[in-house]
Amino acid sequence: MIYFDNSATTQADPTAVETYSKVSANIWGNPSSLHNFGEQAFNLLEQSRKQIADLLGVSLSEILFTSGGTEGDNWVIKGTAIEKRAFGKHLITSQVEHPAVQNSMEQLEQLGFEVTYLPVDSEGRVSAADVKAAIRPDTILVSIMGVNNEIGAIQPIDEIGDVLMDYPKIHFHVDAVQTVGKGLHDLVFHPRVDFATFSGHKFHAPRGIGFMYMKRGKRIAPLMTGGGQERNLRSGTENLPAIAAMAKALRLVLDDEADKVERERSIRQAIMDHIKDLPNVTLFSQANDHFAPHILTFSLDGVRGETIVHAFEEHGIYISTTSACSSKKEQASSTLMAMHTPEHLATSAVRVSLDASNTMAQAEEFIKVFDVLYDGFQKVFAKNLADAR
Repeated sequence: MIYFDNSATTQADPTAVETYSKVSANIWGNPSSLHNFGEQAFNLLEQSRKQIADLLGVSLSEILFTSGGTEGDNWVIKGTAIEKRAFGKHLITSQVEHPAVQNSMEQLEQLGFEVTYLPVDSEGRVSAADVKAAIRPDTILVSIMGVNNEIGAIQPIDEIGDVLMDYPKIHFHVDAVQTVGKGLHDLVFHPRVDFATFSGHKFHAPRGIGFMYMKRGKRIAPLMTGGGQERNLRSGTENLPAIAAMAKALRLVLDDEADKVERERSIRQAIMDHIKDLPNVTLFSQANDHFAPHILTFSLDGVRGETIVHAFEEHGIYISTTSACSSKKEQASSTLMAMHTPEHLATSAVRVSLDASNTMAQAEEFIKVFDVLYDGFQKVFAKNLADAR
C-alpha cells in the first residue's frame, strides 16, 4: 500500500500510540481531583502543555487543548464574535478557507454579523492589500489559513500580519492545521498572530485531539462551559492520554524537520516533473515558495476526481479529491472555483499529499501506475476534444 493522503489524516506514530496506551492504563485519575492520583494526572497534563509550548517557542499559558482543528476554528471565530460584539460585528476571511471556518462565518452571518470573503489570485492566495482595504472601524477578526488544504498554497501571513500591526485591536487567527512539520513556524508565529489552531491527527497524533495558541493578553469567550478546565475557557475533563500522545507526536515530527521537508519536496517534484507537460494534465500546485512542500493537486481533463481516486486505489495507492471533508459530496473544489477554474477541471482535480514517511520508491511506483491510467483515459480525452470542436 502507498498512502498519499496525509493531508486528510496521518497514521498515528507507534510511539505516540504507546504513550496513549500507557497513560490510559496507568494514569486514569481526573486532573481536577485533589488526591494524589489526580495530582499525578494534572502534572502530566501540564508537562505535555509545556512540551508543546517549548517546541513552538511560546509560553505555557498560551497553549489550550481542544478536540482538533474544527473545534479550534469554531472557538476562535465564535468566541471572538461573542467577546468583542460590543466593539463591532464585522469579520474578514477568504473564499478558500476550510469548512470549519467558512461554516462558522456563515452561522455568524445568520446572527447579524457581517463577513467579507476576500478573493484569491491564480495561485489561490489572498492579497494583503485586499485585507487592508476590507478593514472597517467595526472589524473584530481576520481569519486566514496558513496553508490551503486543497492545493497547498501558502497564504501571505507575514504580509497580512504587517498590515495588522496598525490595527492591534483586531484579532488575527491562522488556521495552521496543514503547517506542522512543513518548515513554516516563523510564518505561523508572526508577532501579530493572536490565535493559531492545530489538529493532532495531521501530525501522527491520535484523532480527536488538538490545541490552540492564544497570545498572552488576548481575550476570547468560551464555547464550552462547565467545570472550568483550561483556565475556565474550555470546560470538560481533559483527554489526557491523547494530549500526552500529541505532545510526543509533535516532538517527533519536528525532529530533523528541515530534512523531512526537503525529502517531501523532492518526492513531490519527481511526480510533478513527470506529469506537468503531458496533454490533458493541469497542475494547480506549483514548484515555488508560495506552495507547501507536501501537496500536489492536478486534474486529468474530463475524468472525474472520484474516478481517478478509485483507479489508483485499485493499484493500492491512496490519494484523494481536493478535500477529505467534502470528497464524498462529489463537489468541485471550493478553492479551485474561487480561482475561477473551469468546472470541468475543478471536478477532475485530485490531491497527492505527502509525509516524511513517504519515499522516492513510492513516487516511482505512483508514476508507473499514473502512466497506465493515463493511457487508459485516452478515449475520454479524445471524446472531450471532439465535444469541444
